[in-house]
Amino acid sequence: RAVNVVFSPTAMQQVLDNLNELPTCTGAKDIDLIFLRGIMESPIVRSLAKAHERLEEVKLEAVRDNNVELVSEILEDISPLASRDDSAAELSRILKEPHFQSLLEAHDKVASKSYEPPPGGSEANHGVPAAPQAVQADAVRMIGIRKKAGEPLGVTFRVENSDLVIARILHGGMIDRQGLLHVGDIIKEVNGKDVGSNPKELQDMLKSCCGGITLKILPSYRDAALPQQVYVKPHFDYNPASDTLIPCKEAGLSFSRGDVLQIVNREDPNWWQACHVVGGSTGLIPSQFLEEKRKAFVRRDWEGSGVLCGTISGKKKKKMMYLTARNAEFDRHELQVYEEVARVPPFQRKTLVLIGAQGVGRRSLKNRLMVLNPTRFGTTVPFTSRRPREDEKDGQSYRFVSRTEMELDVKASRYLEHGEYEGNLYGTKIDSILEVVQTGRTCILDVNPQALKVLKTPEFMPYVVFIAAPELDTLRAMHKAVVDAGITTKLLTDTDLKKTVDESGRIQRAYSHYFDLTIVNDNLDKAFEQLQAAVDRLCTEPQWVPVSWVY
Repeated sequence: RAVNVVFSPTAMQQVLDNLNELPTCTGAKDIDLIFLRGIMESPIVRSLAKAHERLEEVKLEAVRDNNVELVSEILEDISPLASRDDSAAELSRILKEPHFQSLLEAHDKVASKSYEPPPGGSEANHGVPAAPQAVQADAVRMIGIRKKAGEPLGVTFRVENSDLVIARILHGGMIDRQGLLHVGDIIKEVNGKDVGSNPKELQDMLKSCCGGITLKILPSYRDAALPQQVYVKPHFDYNPASDTLIPCKEAGLSFSRGDVLQIVNREDPNWWQACHVVGGSTGLIPSQFLEEKRKAFVRRDWEGSGVLCGTISGKKKKKMMYLTARNAEFDRHELQVYEEVARVPPFQRKTLVLIGAQGVGRRSLKNRLMVLNPTRFGTTVPFTSRRPREDEKDGQSYRFVSRTEMELDVKASRYLEHGEYEGNLYGTKIDSILEVVQTGRTCILDVNPQALKVLKTPEFMPYVVFIAAPELDTLRAMHKAVVDAGITTKLLTDTDLKKTVDESGRIQRAYSHYFDLTIVNDNLDKAFEQLQAAVDRLCTEPQWVPVSWVY
């Protein structure tokens, strides 16, 4: 409905008021409403609406349609003054410019609504020189550019039929800003010197030049591609200085895992052009195809960690987890390189997922969040097929169901994860997550890492936090402090603590492409402050989310 509303500030405010009062029974998706509200509240969109309203009130009409004749008369009047007055000479020079004359001619044609081309051979330009014929594709052109000492041109070359051809022009670079050269142009000479057929020698020659540079080229007449509004979040670190495949290390763009990059050119199948959204110059990064091909030959160091990559068999409860996406082999061969993302206004995530090895403090952080913010956070109650004990009530610690009912629900994929312990089934039901979300609270989940494949969808909109184990010495000291304080009587050996550290590392290597935040829990109070601050920012700052959540 908002699309069909008259584009005016008043109408837009009415749409916003309606969005705020929209009942939940309409079936509209939360992310769609958030995205629409963000567009309607944008200062740019509001300014456009005001400008549109102003333009509708004013009817634009040409003042006259004979400006070419008027300029000719002005030139006749000021020509005697040009030799004595500098201002008159400058005005005369401007009015005689071919581009200015062409602009006036185009204006007069539009004003008089005369859109037919002039008859051939007629002097339709009233003294204005006729435009030259289209230059042939093989015609040589001379291009003049200016360059500061040490300033990179932002262009790379390739050899084609013994000629040096422009292979790519970096978006935002000096050549791209000047717009005089295009991909496919053949460079013949630089300042009157033949360039030969060695791309490196040409790069060195251009690098040493400064001031005015004259290039002789054979133009390709290719139109430059428009910048694409594509944003990605890389799931790996990249340093072009250590990349042996990049064609020009100086043209590379460094980035870290989790940065947000704008892809401005994807014409090259192996090397994309990108820039950081926070600012900076454009550079080359490996394409999705190239990086996937490169990573496909790297042995995964978590192979052989068992069917349950990311779980530790504890003494208290040993259970085999079965997930909706059961094939653990999928995790071993899943190559995550870039994830396309979109920027949306602040909003509360539906779920907060805490991932980590056993014994890193996930349960303590989860309980503290719910105790301090009971109206904002909630969690699920696990289901079990075992009989309740005398002091247990249904719905408190567990929801008790029959084994037959639970097996039927498992078969129907109604469980996020489930397992068996001492002949009884335990599991987290998907509907129980949605029940918490429907109350307006964020559902905190402490699940197996493999469940992330199911959770990272628009239905759950998770914020995934990895709670990493600290160094072994720190973990040993933390455990001793807890035991000395009488908080726990369970003593862990060095072997147990080392298993926690090793398992934490394996989970991070295998599932880091799902993580929104990593917190090293070397101090529980500090870790909680970091977690609290992160979830608070979700409601106050714009977020980058998977593009599938928005479109």
